[in-house]
Amino acid sequence: MTADLSGSTALVTGGTSGIGRATAIALARLGAHVVVSGRDADRGAQVVSRIRESGGKADFVAADLTGVAAARELAARAREVGGHVDVLVNNAGIFPTGPTADTAEADFDRVYTTNVKVPFFLVAELAPEMAARGHGAIVNVSTMVAARGMAGMTLYGSSKAAVELMTKAWAAEFGPSGVRVNAVSPGPTRTEGTAVFGDGLDELAAAGPAGRTAAPEEIAAAIAFLVTAEASFVQGAVLAVDGGRLAV
Repeated sequence: MTADLSGSTALVTGGTSGIGRATAIALARLGAHVVVSGRDADRGAQVVSRIRESGGKADFVAADLTGVAAARELAARAREVGGHVDVLVNNAGIFPTGPTADTAEADFDRVYTTNVKVPFFLVAELAPEMAARGHGAIVNVSTMVAARGMAGMTLYGSSKAAVELMTKAWAAEFGPSGVRVNAVSPGPTRTEGTAVFGDGLDELAAAGPAGRTAAPEEIAAAIAFLVTAEASFVQGAVLAVDGGRLAV
């Protein structure tokens, strides 16, 4: 088995910060041509520059993933710069918290569009092409709260629970054609996006066996494993990378 991704193209959504940035760097180190997608062109340029300075290959594609048209446009742009997409990492997501009764319909729609609809249609665009070539790997980024009921996390957690079910269904649909579909379920991870949770993130992490928050690179390592041939017999799995938080 090999962890070499040379000759492959990987699309990483939300690739300009946090887990996405760490994943883009990790896949580039394995030899993939990484298409880094995100809204912030400056941050995207920084990620691409870092990869290229290390001898890797990367390009940035700006994308504000607000719906089906945006997902299809991103898939088309990724094909343009990469020739084809062999690896898709559905990392882009939003994670608002708050009481159910205070959730506006617009917020509900925004979360489900970003976290569910966009990954669905990116897979719809790219997985059949992978299947036609007889190989490919897709990793969806979920969360521990998709499997653990927590007050204030209903909207976010339910959107990611949908992603986990889609992961299993896609494994059944595309696996026979050589496309492996899996998910990672991170626990509390210290990123730019989770900084708003302050000490609450550390308190949540302290209840798990690891007793600490994760670094983005630790989640990225799990994603990288799942897209390589070393995970050739892993299909339809949701890999908990949460410091054991769901175990207690």
